[in-house]
Order: sequence, then C-alpha cells, then structure tokens
Amino acid sequence: MKEFSVVPNKDATTWLIKAEDVAPVHEFDKRDDAVEKAKELASEQKPSELTIFDSNNEVLDTQVFN
Repeated sequence: MKEFSVVPNKDATTWLIKAEDVAPVHEFDKRDDAVEKAKELASEQKPSELTIFDSNNEVLDTQVFN
C-alpha cells in the first residue's frame, strides 16, 4: 500500500505532500490545497493511505483509498 502524508514544513509556514515518507513531492501555502492534491494522488495510486497532520505534527485524519 502506498503511503502519502500532508505535513507542515519545519516552521509550519508551508504544507508538504510526502510519498512513502521520503522527500516532499509537492509544497503548498495552504493545508487545504495540499490535502486536496494529496487526496487526488492517493486515489490515483490505489491502494493507498493518506495521513494528514496539523501544524503541531499531530495526526488529524487518516484516509484509506481502495
């Protein structure tokens, strides 16, 4: 299963989409924009899982795409 995550950058000033917890694949100014793109990527690469973090690096939501 492919794993995606939406996480804040070091200063929580931008939002990153990571695939398989490696180098970021996309960067966004707003978390909502990052989440939207991450959902698109995850749904295109089923089966996959998307974990969304808040600005304190705590898990907000996890979604599975089958």
